[in-house]
Amino acid sequence: MNSILFMILRRLRRPLILIIVSFAVATIGLTLVPGVDDHGQTWYMSIFEAFYVISYTATTIGFGEVPYPYSQAQRLWMTFSIYLTVLPWFYAVGKIITLLQDASLRQTIAAERFARNVASLQEPFFILCSYGQSANLLAHILDEKNMRVVVIEQKQERLNELELADTKNTILSLCADAKIPENLIRAGIYNPHCSGVVTLTDNDDVNLAVAVSVKLMQPNLRVLARAERKDIAANMASFGTDTIINPYTLFGDQLAMRVHALGTYILHQWLTGVPGDTLPPPENPPRGNWLVCGYGRFGKSVVENLEQENLTTTIIEAMPDLTECEECVVGSGTEAETLIEAGVHDACGIIAGTDNDIDNLSIVMTAKELNPNLFLIVRKNNRNNGALFRKFGADITMQPTDIIAHECLAHMLTPLLAEFLTLVRDQDNHWANNLISKLVDVVGETVPETFAVTIDADNAEAVSEYIERGLLVKLGNLMQDPSDREKELKLVPLLLVRDEVSMLVPDKETIIVKGDCILCCGTYDAKMTLPASINNNTTFNYIMTGREVPDSVAWRFIQRLISS
Repeated sequence: MNSILFMILRRLRRPLILIIVSFAVATIGLTLVPGVDDHGQTWYMSIFEAFYVISYTATTIGFGEVPYPYSQAQRLWMTFSIYLTVLPWFYAVGKIITLLQDASLRQTIAAERFARNVASLQEPFFILCSYGQSANLLAHILDEKNMRVVVIEQKQERLNELELADTKNTILSLCADAKIPENLIRAGIYNPHCSGVVTLTDNDDVNLAVAVSVKLMQPNLRVLARAERKDIAANMASFGTDTIINPYTLFGDQLAMRVHALGTYILHQWLTGVPGDTLPPPENPPRGNWLVCGYGRFGKSVVENLEQENLTTTIIEAMPDLTECEECVVGSGTEAETLIEAGVHDACGIIAGTDNDIDNLSIVMTAKELNPNLFLIVRKNNRNNGALFRKFGADITMQPTDIIAHECLAHMLTPLLAEFLTLVRDQDNHWANNLISKLVDVVGETVPETFAVTIDADNAEAVSEYIERGLLVKLGNLMQDPSDREKELKLVPLLLVRDEVSMLVPDKETIIVKGDCILCCGTYDAKMTLPASINNNTTFNYIMTGREVPDSVAWRFIQRLISS
C-alpha cells in the first residue's frame, strides 16, 4: 500500500501543487476584497467562508453569492478565481484518469491485491513459477485433486488463458518475474500453508535463480525445478533443491521401463494421472535394432537407456560435429535415402527426437512408408500440435510437458508416492502386473486417489490411543468400513514406512505401531472416510470390537448408572 500511495503522489505532484497554489491565492484574495452586507456595511469574508466559496466555484457546482450578494470588486475577483482554479482542477482530473490507465500503477495494485489474497489462504497450496505447457497441465491436475495453486507468470497472454480455464478452485495469478525475490514473497513462500515451489520454465537459468532464491529465504520449503543441463542441475543440488527434473532423462528411463517392465510403467502413469481418467493400454516396444533421429539431449538419453537394455541403435544426425556424434548416419532423417542408408528395412523401430515437430512427423511418415512394421516413437515439442500427432497415431508420442507434470505429481502429492515409485522400479514385471490386478479389483480401471496416513495423535487419534492402551491394531483394521465392519473400504496399502524402513504392499496382518506412515491408494470415498474412522474413538471402537459405545454425555451417564 505504501508503494501505491507513493506512486500516486509522485504522478500527481504537479497538479496537486497547482491546485493548492491556485486555491490559496483565490482564497486569500477573496478575504481581502471588501463586500457589503444586508445593512449596507462593509464586511470581509473569513478564511473558512472564502475557502467554501472557492471550493464550490472551482468544482463548477456554483451555489451562488453567499452569504450576501457580492460587490463589484468581489465579482471581479471571483471571475479571476474561476479561471485560476477550474483550469488546474480539470488538469488534475485528466492526470488522475491517465494515472488509472498507467500500466505500472495497475501492475502495482494487482500485485498488492494478489499478495493479500495469497496471505488469506488457509489451506495448503503450491506456487507455480510459470504457466507454460507443463505448469498448465500440472495446475489442471492439482485442481482436479482439490489442491490450491498460485501462479507467477511473466507473459500476460498465458495468464489470459488461465482466466478462461474452467477450474474448481480460483487460481491466484500474478504477471511478474519469478526471479525477483519480492514476487516470491508476494506469492506466499512465507505463508505457513505453502507446500512447495515448482519452477518448470524452459530456461534453466531462470529455474536456477528461483530455486536458489527460495532455498536461501525458506530452506525448509520443498522446491521442484526443471534442469536440462548437468551443470545447472549440480548447482541446484548444491543449494538443496529437493527434486531436479530432466524431461529427456525421464523419457529415456520410461522407454527402458516399457521395454523390460511394462507393468512398472503402467503403475507410474496410473498413480500420477488425473483422478477419474482411464489410461489406454500402452504399447510394448519390440527388441532389435532401433533408429534414433536426432542426437541432442533427448537422443543421447534414449540411446543410453536402450543400450542398457541390450538393444542396438543406429543414430541419424544432421550436425554430428555439434552433437559430438562419433558414429552416425549424416542427415535429418526426413529423406528416404538417409533412412535406407541407416537400415530402416531391418530395424524394429524408429525414434524421431528432433526439436522440430514437423520434421519429426515427416521422419516417421517416411519411415512407415519404407517399413510398415516399424514401431514408431515421435517426440512432440509443442502441445498445440496435438491434433497433428493424434491424426498420425504413432505407437508412442513423447511430450516433455506430460512427463514433467507426472514426475512432479509423484513428488507433490505425497513424498511417499515418489518413494514408492522409486522402489517399484527395482521389482520385476510379474510383481508389477500382480499389483495392477489387485488395484483394478479394488478401485476399477480409473485413476485412483493416492494419500498418506501417519499414525500419531494428530492424524490418527483413535488408533494412537488404542495402541497406547497396549492393544494390537492390524493394518487390515484401518481398511474396515466404519458403517459396516464386515466390509472393507476400497483402498489398497501400497507402502508402509517404519523407522526409515520401507515395506512394499504390506500384508493386512501387519501390526501397526505409532509413527508408521502408510501410503494408500483407493477411491475418493475411501479417502474421505478413512480419517473419520481413525480419529473417532466411538467409530474405531466399533471397528475393533463390533460394539457401538454411546458417545453422548446423556448416554454415558445412563451407562454409568446401569453399570453401578
